[in-house]
Amino acid sequence: MERHAGDILIIGAGLAGIVCALRLLDQGRRVLLLDRDSEQNLGGLAKESFGGILLVDTPEQRRQRIQDSPDRALQDWLRFGAFGRDESIDHWPRRWAEHYVHDCLQDVYHWLRAQGLSFLPLPLWVERGMTPEGGGNTVPRWHVVWGTGHGLMQTLVQRLLQHPQRERLTLLCGHRVESLLTSAGGVHGCSGLREDTGVPFEAEAPVVVVAAGGINGNLDLVRHHWHADWSRPPQGLLNGAHPFADGRLHRAAQQAGAELTHLDRQWNYAAGIRHWRPRKPDHGLSLVPPRSALWLNWRGERIWPPLVSGYDTRDLVTQICAQERPWSWQLLNRRIALKELAISGAEFNPSIREHSKLGLLRELLLGNRRLVDEVLAHSTDVVVAQSLEELAERMNALQGGDAVQAETLCDGVARYDAEVAKGEASTDPQRQRIAELRRWKGDRLRICKAQPILDGKALPLIAIRENIISRKSLGGMHTNLACEALRPDGSTIPGLYAIGEAAGFGGGGMNGLRALEGTFLGGCIYSAQRLARALSGAGG
Repeated sequence: MERHAGDILIIGAGLAGIVCALRLLDQGRRVLLLDRDSEQNLGGLAKESFGGILLVDTPEQRRQRIQDSPDRALQDWLRFGAFGRDESIDHWPRRWAEHYVHDCLQDVYHWLRAQGLSFLPLPLWVERGMTPEGGGNTVPRWHVVWGTGHGLMQTLVQRLLQHPQRERLTLLCGHRVESLLTSAGGVHGCSGLREDTGVPFEAEAPVVVVAAGGINGNLDLVRHHWHADWSRPPQGLLNGAHPFADGRLHRAAQQAGAELTHLDRQWNYAAGIRHWRPRKPDHGLSLVPPRSALWLNWRGERIWPPLVSGYDTRDLVTQICAQERPWSWQLLNRRIALKELAISGAEFNPSIREHSKLGLLRELLLGNRRLVDEVLAHSTDVVVAQSLEELAERMNALQGGDAVQAETLCDGVARYDAEVAKGEASTDPQRQRIAELRRWKGDRLRICKAQPILDGKALPLIAIRENIISRKSLGGMHTNLACEALRPDGSTIPGLYAIGEAAGFGGGGMNGLRALEGTFLGGCIYSAQRLARALSGAGG
């Protein structure tokens, strides 16, 4: 039996755990940091992310003359999150939302800048909301780290390993925690097994912090907690979460008395394709759906009202799940793909990841040829053709059967292209949303103005089969503002804390039903900051 001890035990060396460890080392605390993965993979899912963070009233916003404020952001947040009326469950999530919008400028933005990180100069406008009454971001707030999540974690891991108080840190990788150690109604450590050898271990500390991510890497749990709005969970569900975010620590915390809330509130995506270099079972990639593409159901019929990304990610999943078969197609051509096709995450955005301004400029001006060629060459979810008749045949061959009729594709494309030709006079909802999106220069750079599908100069035609992809947990361990784990009766569990996705990014679900995007990385950093302050006695 291995035995370890520290002043503070942190389980999970993802973004939340590493930020918490950094802040505690700043205080001179003795930190024991456990992670199931290898040291080279420190950073968890954040390391694979695109690196977008929701921030309020930043210098980047002001330079673009974007008028934002914490009060405005909170109004957007609460309406979009559709917080319930059950005060006993939504009290702490709402309080976390209130504090995040007021504190993120200092605790997230300025803290990251102090670590040597910077952001792209143009904030992006995501999650605008389907209607003004439904909330959503009323101004651009999504700030992308220059270097993506890979650069973010690379910097923070380096800060951790080279910290002036490094001798106070015990970092143990390859350690899988199975249960929490309890006594007298409190938690004082954890036990588990070495991932490589199976040797058991115990780690003890008067403070135990769960920072082990959510449940969305466990597709069985995702299906078990599938939200009622989404009908039945799809068989072809893909995994876009970290494989070790499997709910193991949620179960251990619940056995220690902690309440779990809102596990059916998940942040999944509608446009997933299978990774051609998978690193885990059912490994999926999340496409940024091209706005000028036609979004079709499994029969090749245009989904109506038209689906357009950038407004309500959760609604896209809801609409796909409402179809007879829970997958969809996007129909486009090469010119649209060059301008608009993207894959979320650090892996497929090398220009931003590697700080290449020239590369990013070339992609914006000439199109992302490297990405499009790679997708067309390797993705098993993509078919190409020179005609709609040929495309229908290949779509049917991929999904099986003969549900897609060439006449259906031809009719849908002809109607859409006629609307494109009308320009500003078009009454097609998709064309109107594209015009609206293009008013913000951050979107105008990546959206075609008036590109028809059938265009001899834009061939080949492309159809992408898309499945729902699991990503993040909006619910988790119920916590107060000091990150203390709460029992169902609202009392605290001595010694047990939770931060990051394990706590639904704060309070057991600070986003509510849906998120404004960027609150995931931001929530990990912010909850770690709050806990470090609470443990120092500073509060806040």
